[in-house]
Amino acid sequence: MSHTLLTIDPAAIDWSRAQFALTAIYHWLFVPLTLGLGLIMSIMETLWYKTSRNEWLTAARYWQRLFGINFAIGVATGIILEFEFGTNWSNYSWFVGDIFGAPLAVEGIVAFFMESTFVAVMFFGWKKVSKGFHLASTWLTWVGATISAWWILVANSWMQYPVGCVFNPDTMRNEMYSFAEVALSPFAVGKFCHTVTSSWIVGAVFVLGVSCWYLWKKRHQDLAVRSIKVAGITGLAASLLALYTGDESAYMVAQKQPMKLAAMEALYNGGKDQSLTAIALVNPFSQPDYANCGEPPCRIAMPNLLSLLATRDIHGYVPGINDCINGYTKDDGTREPSVSEKIERGKTAIASVSQYRRLSKEERSAPEGLLLQRQIRDNMPYFGYGYIKDASQVVPSVPICFYAFRVMVGLGTLFIAVFVIVLFLAYRKDITRYRLLHVAGVCLIPLAWIASESGWIVAEMGRQPWAIQDMLPTWVAASDIDAGHVMLTFFLFLLIFTSLLVAEVSIMVKQIKKGPEL
Repeated sequence: MSHTLLTIDPAAIDWSRAQFALTAIYHWLFVPLTLGLGLIMSIMETLWYKTSRNEWLTAARYWQRLFGINFAIGVATGIILEFEFGTNWSNYSWFVGDIFGAPLAVEGIVAFFMESTFVAVMFFGWKKVSKGFHLASTWLTWVGATISAWWILVANSWMQYPVGCVFNPDTMRNEMYSFAEVALSPFAVGKFCHTVTSSWIVGAVFVLGVSCWYLWKKRHQDLAVRSIKVAGITGLAASLLALYTGDESAYMVAQKQPMKLAAMEALYNGGKDQSLTAIALVNPFSQPDYANCGEPPCRIAMPNLLSLLATRDIHGYVPGINDCINGYTKDDGTREPSVSEKIERGKTAIASVSQYRRLSKEERSAPEGLLLQRQIRDNMPYFGYGYIKDASQVVPSVPICFYAFRVMVGLGTLFIAVFVIVLFLAYRKDITRYRLLHVAGVCLIPLAWIASESGWIVAEMGRQPWAIQDMLPTWVAASDIDAGHVMLTFFLFLLIFTSLLVAEVSIMVKQIKKGPEL
């Protein structure tokens, strides 16, 4: 990794980022429905297996058909996403490919193979295999999709919190020394649990919305009521789990990515006894002047709650953006260096690597080479800062992080309330009579995806400018390719992905209007 990488056309970097964001956003339209709908259809088939009631068989087969439409289209966008690491982010792939590629390889070999095998039995095995084997195939299809999500989230979590690796100056690559540490890092576990439970919410809201449409149109009411009960229980359980896992995930962010947390909270100057902001008037169109202002105007906050969530201590110290820039002392007495200090250490790491690379093989094992190895090892945690020119570059977009986080949390709270109301009406009242609820259920469907995408926006935008936290900025990770080519493929992918989305929605709508096969 050398300074020659900084000659990459900035336009190519911007278009590469835009293309990856486009692919990821489209791909995530399909993944949460796969995970959520897969769980619900498995529960329904289990109920048929236990009761032998054909009503549950009809429901299971109906939701499996919609699952299949979504599953097929989601695979296409996922494959393209992985190829982009080699085409648009070749420096990234070279620098950490030994680590990042491992979980993706396991995902492709094990999880995707598992999904592909059992999904065929699930769709074409009716009346050809036993009820028990078919039920197992349905659950294993969902388990395979979940395992696939696990390995992809392991890879993503490593980018947020790189562990289990060491830099080898002889190969100029980061090399894995502990696969278990990468796969089971607390960041990976927390991100997986929160992402998967939030995906169950998407599936539950989708089933609820479609079922409400049937009640609205007075069609297939038995199927709709049964589906609402399963979706309501699944959705409420998933929402409460997402609340818990979200708290754990936010705690990990506070420990490992304090700048992200500060941006999420629009916290410019931190300290002890920090309040959690409910809402504030953060300018949505420009980065705030965080260096010269106290807190956003019209701020409504809950006293001491941010300290409790971030440190598990109601009086705990939470750094703000300026603290992260200028350096601060943690509650345990250790000092976090300032950005300027990190920049100097990053430059030392880059210079030491450059000097080490100029030594002969014999010189590298001599005292001079061993000294350079020690300098590299000591300063490598700040390697990426050596490419930072100004402290403002390490501050993510405060408006995007602040509002996306509140959209996610606000909608999550709304879903909890809706699931409670729906379950009460489904079990205590006649839910078929509440027309306003039916309309509201249909309107909730797009909100589930807005909440899910908002969560990913917080996770990815909050770690900017890093492709890998503290290790590699995006402008160093990109490939040195022609910006025009990336721009062309951006619009090509936009056309393809939009066409796929339109095709899925139209096929879904057609199948929903058609209804279950009785």
